Amino acid sequence: MITDEDAVRPFRLAVPQGELDELRLRIARTRWPDDLPGAGWSYGVAGPYLRELAGYWADGYDWRAHEAELNAFPQFTTVIDGQNVHFLHVRSPEPDALPLVLTHGWPSTVHDFTGILGPLTDPRAHGGDPADAFHVVAPSLPGFAHSGPATAPGWGVRRIASAWAELMRRLGHRRYGAQGGDFGAIVSPELGRVAPDRVIGVHLNAPPNASAPLDAAESALLTADERARAGANARWWQAHCGYAAQMSTRPQTVAYALNDSPVGQLAWNLEFFVDHDPVATRQTLPSWDAVLTDVTAFWLTGTAGSAARLYREIAADGWGRPAPSGVPTGVALFRGDRAIRTLAELSHTVTRWTAYDTGGHFASLQAPEPLVADVRAFFRTLRRGARPGGAGGGGRRGRA
Repeated sequence: MITDEDAVRPFRLAVPQGELDELRLRIARTRWPDDLPGAGWSYGVAGPYLRELAGYWADGYDWRAHEAELNAFPQFTTVIDGQNVHFLHVRSPEPDALPLVLTHGWPSTVHDFTGILGPLTDPRAHGGDPADAFHVVAPSLPGFAHSGPATAPGWGVRRIASAWAELMRRLGHRRYGAQGGDFGAIVSPELGRVAPDRVIGVHLNAPPNASAPLDAAESALLTADERARAGANARWWQAHCGYAAQMSTRPQTVAYALNDSPVGQLAWNLEFFVDHDPVATRQTLPSWDAVLTDVTAFWLTGTAGSAARLYREIAADGWGRPAPSGVPTGVALFRGDRAIRTLAELSHTVTRWTAYDTGGHFASLQAPEPLVADVRAFFRTLRRGARPGGAGGGGRRGRA
């Protein structure tokens, strides 16, 4: 029996023009701080870079184009455990497509996935094998952008994973895969722990085990080279973790600034989007439009502070290294990510590990084609037994 609480409602973006006009006005009225000559990015986001990007945001960036891009895909909302959840549900034209839950991270939104939804759901139309097709469900994390502010504390990883399992139940998907990067690479394996009888496999990019402190037992598992890499990872994180330390401890304090200053919010998000040396790391930077679409989505929904609270919720749960669920796990490691397989295997049943000399942490934006190819290859061997009509995917058509 479908109750009103289970209701899945269509959603479409339609931002009033007045809100876009106010945004441009606020950008124009930014009260800029001074810059240290020649400091570059060494003290934080570089002023000249931010000024140029803010100028484009005010005078060149077209939100309406990206609003229409997301509206080209079916979107819905539902309430799970008292929280509004926005999601895309993009069905493949292939009847035997495998359902796949796609989870973004911070400071990302589901807008990051618009470039890979077509290849994932309709590989035939994108030069691929139709046998690799997916029905994609891409939820907005609770408290992020179109899911609206989180209305209660406690939305940590396990609660989110449980909500995703409930969402897939409501949509009628009985067996499915999970994929995610950044926070999505924490939520997706947890979904495998919450629903191991439902999740046939987990695919990750940007797995986050690189900077966690090692205890003596963990260190003993590593080779000398891996211990050196782990030490380098810890030193890198110490120099770049200021934003995460703030959000993991006192997120509400920074929320006031994020919600009041669009350029302040843009600078805060840039800490992780582009705070690196692209020449040294050889990463492909996300496009300005991609960065600004995420920032604008947070701004228009007033959820930058709410999204920041996810760090606090996860810290309250304890970062740690949970035990593997037994669900097969594939990892695509792109440029700039620092995961060590031996450590990853403490928390995941790794059956595929591929390192790429391209891309970056936000793979759907920085390396979409290799990411899609890796997702297809990983799930190709797991699809048997996950077909509609058997123990498979399926789903009720006509609802979402």
